[in-house]
Amino acid sequence: MNMRRTIGLGCGLVGAIGWISAADAAEQITFVSQGGAYQEAQTVAILDPSAKKLGITINQDSIPDAWPAIKTQVGSGKPIWDVVDTPTGYCLRGGEQGLIEKLDFAKMPNAAAMPEAYRSPYSVSYEFYSSVLAYSQKTFPKDAPNSWADFWDVKKFPGRRALRNHPIATLEAALMADGVAPDKLYPLDVDRAFKKLEEIKPNITVWWTSGAQSAQLLNDGEVDMEMAWNGRVSAVAKEGAKVAFTYNQGILQSTSLCILKGAPNLDTAVKFLNEAVDPVHQANLPLNIDYGPGNPKAFETSVIKPERAAQLPSEPVNAAKQALMSYAWWSSPAGEAAEKRWASFMQK
Repeated sequence: MNMRRTIGLGCGLVGAIGWISAADAAEQITFVSQGGAYQEAQTVAILDPSAKKLGITINQDSIPDAWPAIKTQVGSGKPIWDVVDTPTGYCLRGGEQGLIEKLDFAKMPNAAAMPEAYRSPYSVSYEFYSSVLAYSQKTFPKDAPNSWADFWDVKKFPGRRALRNHPIATLEAALMADGVAPDKLYPLDVDRAFKKLEEIKPNITVWWTSGAQSAQLLNDGEVDMEMAWNGRVSAVAKEGAKVAFTYNQGILQSTSLCILKGAPNLDTAVKFLNEAVDPVHQANLPLNIDYGPGNPKAFETSVIKPERAAQLPSEPVNAAKQALMSYAWWSSPAGEAAEKRWASFMQK
């Protein structure tokens, strides 16, 4: 998908505002995200308002996995994109490999005010989602599983189970099932995590590979409990499926914004990055889709009503129940080794 959204800087408006120079009006960036309902929501909540406020044009592109394109574009010496919304780990890995610009937070006060755990030298959190324990309310009308230890307890909680066919978040869940506290996970004890996974492996009916598949498994009643992304569970629940999830021991994950090394519109990209994490813009995002704002100050704007806030993964009370994903660890050599080890685990 390629979209171009030109902000309404008609002659009359420019003349009325006065202070917008011809150079300002010409400013633009190319922003890349993951498409679909998510990108449509952020266009309404963040991109259009940011473009209007800054007086810039935001050209949009979308791609499911930006990482190969980031390497190709920067490697060519002539990147086309400026700002990318991508899993945080790619921003960190790209920074380490010279593919992503180092951020100057002195030029981004909105980002500088965010918790240090929500930003890195190369990225700033943009939205949050969670890998949660979801279950069928038909199977568990009461006394539902409420922890990863419950998920592993096949005697107390019999039923068909599914996990994601990917080590990220799955290893964290295994360690929490083995008694590791959510705030003591990192550095991950990989041997311990895989040992715990071997324990539950015979009871896993499906190792899902996409969010859509995980939602279908619950919606169709093919499994009784699974790891799933909170927004996927909420979506099928809204359609009438008798399913629910808990944020207890969820794994709080994010996508982040980062800027390609040598971006053609670097200065404007920095301005946009700051604007994109403005608390009010951020508060508008969950009004359009089931993702939590990357900037926790969004919850102080009164834009998000309390009943809506209580549903969101990054709402402070919900966030406190969860483990915050360490993308720095997953981007480290130990994390990369764990990812490679996953393939052999699945082939056994």
